[in-house]
Amino acid sequence: MGRTELKRRAFAYIDSIRETIIRHGKTVEGMPELGYREQRTSAYVKQEMERLSLADVRNVAYTGVASALRPRAGGENVCLIGELDAVLTPDCPYADPATGAAHTCGHNIQIAQLLGCADAIKNSGIARELDGNVTFLAVPAEEFVDLDYRRKLKEEGRIQKLSGKQELIASGFFRDVSCAMMVHSQPNCPEAACFIDCRSLGFVAKKIRFIGKAAHAGGAPYEGINALNAAMAAIMCIHAMRETFRDEDKIRVHPIITHGGDLVNIVPADVTMETYVRGATPSAVEDACAKVDRAIRGAAYAVGAQVEITDVGGYAPLQQNRQLGALFEENAKLFLDGNRIYHGVDMVGSTDMGDLSLELPAIQPTFGGYCGGAHSAEFRSVDDEITHILPVKILTATVIDLLADRAQNACRIREEFVQSPSEAEQPQSRLAF
Repeated sequence: MGRTELKRRAFAYIDSIRETIIRHGKTVEGMPELGYREQRTSAYVKQEMERLSLADVRNVAYTGVASALRPRAGGENVCLIGELDAVLTPDCPYADPATGAAHTCGHNIQIAQLLGCADAIKNSGIARELDGNVTFLAVPAEEFVDLDYRRKLKEEGRIQKLSGKQELIASGFFRDVSCAMMVHSQPNCPEAACFIDCRSLGFVAKKIRFIGKAAHAGGAPYEGINALNAAMAAIMCIHAMRETFRDEDKIRVHPIITHGGDLVNIVPADVTMETYVRGATPSAVEDACAKVDRAIRGAAYAVGAQVEITDVGGYAPLQQNRQLGALFEENAKLFLDGNRIYHGVDMVGSTDMGDLSLELPAIQPTFGGYCGGAHSAEFRSVDDEITHILPVKILTATVIDLLADRAQNACRIREEFVQSPSEAEQPQSRLAF
């Protein structure tokens, strides 16, 4: 059976399960959980994978879930990914009232897409025409938040890495994977549109502790050293650095004070601040980190405070595979006019899909059908056909292109992929992407 007929059969089946796919998205929207806390969502995904009679259904990366089209048998292996976690958006109308978590990045719809693809590939009658395997992965903890909790998990030996894909890379999960794909939401884009070959920023997270000297704020403030003043001066010094950041490096630094003092009548002696330093390349982040550190240390010196700066390696910039992206684009053209397919629009945020893109051919195209900004209370799907169904059809069609005809396309893309230098070989390796 030719690929065109396989796709026609898959599309008809996807149309027949349309309401089930949308229901998955709405169900997961109603159980938002932060990274490595996705117990309810994980249980739901595992239940649905077992209902589809997928092979090797199991928990991975603490709260993640994985399964496969077939038992492990070698050959090419295409991995489809959906992300489990939510973010804190307490003013969102569909946030969990107890935690403030909400799916204001659209990860719930990724899970719907993942389960929809699994159903279609397994049950539409196309599987016997595909060579190799398909792995279905619901991955935890993409949002780099709630870090104290994650550090505790690491100290307890429950995880090795602070994000889900980094954890799976470290555990060797992707060792037998040929290539990986997922679709992300495109915020503030209510119309049908697809964005190919977009870049994201890499980043390093910093935790800063200013240590001063306590004193009575009313009676003898001159006997203290105000750590809060040091933190505020550091923020202003960072602002003064901004004109030194090149436009093409897309540096973003956004500090917040997470603890500003203990009592109003005591000179603050222990103040903490956190920030990300984002950039388009590892070398740009390296340069910006040095400037930010200099600003922080200079501000502390000016006030007479001590300062501790702890870097936590964040995510690498996303490097989308052009060959895999071209296959996805050809399938997108089956549903979208060429003028609704955009190339190279930057995703200014960061994702651990960037880390995976250094290991194997990977893509993360984005789709419209959403209004509101990412992580905002206004974010929502405005067209379920565009957000839930269309990506399932295009992902499934791309799997067909990869694994039909003796999986020649998957083999070619895997063999021609040039792996990025290992962390140890990178001159900026102290950032620990």
